[in-house]
Amino acid sequence: MGWGTFLALALSGPLLEPPLPGPLLIIALAVIVGVILLCSFGVVHEAEHLARRLGDPYGTLVLTLSIVLIEVVLIAAVMLGPGEHATIARDSVMAVSMIILNAVIGLSLLLGGLRHGGLAHNRTGASAYLALLVPLAAMALALPAVIGRNGAYTPGQEIPIIVLTLALYGFFLVRQMGPQAADFREVDAGPAATAGTFTTAPAAPSIRDTLTRHRGEIIARVALLVATVLPIVLLSHDMAALLDDGLERLGAPVALSGVLIAMIVFLPEAITSVRAALGGEIQRVSNLCHGALVSTVGLTIPAVLIIGLLTGQDVVLAESPANLLLLGVTLLLSVTTLAARKVTALHGAAHLVVFAVYGIALFS
Repeated sequence: MGWGTFLALALSGPLLEPPLPGPLLIIALAVIVGVILLCSFGVVHEAEHLARRLGDPYGTLVLTLSIVLIEVVLIAAVMLGPGEHATIARDSVMAVSMIILNAVIGLSLLLGGLRHGGLAHNRTGASAYLALLVPLAAMALALPAVIGRNGAYTPGQEIPIIVLTLALYGFFLVRQMGPQAADFREVDAGPAATAGTFTTAPAAPSIRDTLTRHRGEIIARVALLVATVLPIVLLSHDMAALLDDGLERLGAPVALSGVLIAMIVFLPEAITSVRAALGGEIQRVSNLCHGALVSTVGLTIPAVLIIGLLTGQDVVLAESPANLLLLGVTLLLSVTTLAARKVTALHGAAHLVVFAVYGIALFS
């Protein structure tokens, strides 16, 4: 579907170049977004198989990096497309933060809590994610308003911010896949958990053994994953041009394009997270959601800043006071939720309410 749609658009030539008649614009945009979403499900499908084969945290890392790659591609397509899109990275990262930390985690905790009651999670791993999210979110969305110029970092500030962000994210990956790998595995909520202590699940085969034993399957799935990502890359330019035209005609909030990108990118992973919660795998929910957000901020912000430096574009990252307040409330609520020995449906309901308030603020 992805490659066929790309070939059809390539053969259509200038027929789909904006401005288009209203009905044709809606149909073309719906088809392209639908195919990109379908390809995203395909990417997640292959990444999920790799995740199950490789085990945590390696498998979840493959899944989250695949999702982040799609997001960076879509944001870059909008930035490099027609029109001014200085705030697209900010709007996308903010939307991703609200969707992941409140909508997806909230729904997962609510449904998982209603089915299983209190769910035990690995608090050390969850704390590590949040310890990274606080400084990364501050550098991405708050600091530019204080030390930047017109909401954007100056070129002299962008380089150290890129280096610091990538260094922190790189150190996190080293620790997650090395000495602290056990902090990101499911806990065994048996009698020991009831007594207030947690034991990790039995040790899985080493990653080297897994790669050796299943080399053929892993190579094939990685090839399929790449072949499914490429149509998203190729279709994203057309999506960006049509989306810009459509939102301008509707007079919709500028931030809505960022929300749409976030929804396209994280819908497959949201479904995966909810399924994991219904199965009682609450640590997998944390690995998918918090890991995806750490990767999003840790990789998307440096990527767009580098694109801005290379193309001479201003990248406005500073958020509005209302959104910064909601982001602060979200991070505080996340810390409170994950500090508990067990998470419950009540925690999920609180997160969903904050997401609803974000929706109100978006259109205010």
